[in-house]
Amino acid sequence: MFNSKSKSSFDETPASSTSIIGAGTTITGNVQSNGDIRIDGIIKGNLVAKAKILIGAEGVIEGDIDGKQADILGKVTGKIKVADLLYLHGKAEVDGDIYAGKLQIEPTASFNGQCHMGANVVDLIKITERSSAVNE
Repeated sequence: MFNSKSKSSFDETPASSTSIIGAGTTITGNVQSNGDIRIDGIIKGNLVAKAKILIGAEGVIEGDIDGKQADILGKVTGKIKVADLLYLHGKAEVDGDIYAGKLQIEPTASFNGQCHMGANVVDLIKITERSSAVNE
């Protein structure tokens, strides 16, 4: 049921699917989603999604986030990389650097870290990651 599969299974997941990690659930390890994902529980690891990421008001991420678009209402401790719009709603708490094409922050949300915005940010991230991988 929970057998480890090759990375190709990640690529075969339909993009229209939505994954939900409910309140009361804690996942330790990295999570990948080909479609939309909603987090109301806790992830202690990195989150990668090829579509929209929604962190609910009770959701907690202790790791980096990488996705196309994200709405955050909960707490994130780590780097956030979003190609399109990153929206910090309500009482969202972000402790870490942000890389986003666009950023919208409500007055009740809090953010501590550096912010890098613009259309070229995503390309800059990819170049930086490639050069750091070569240097390792």
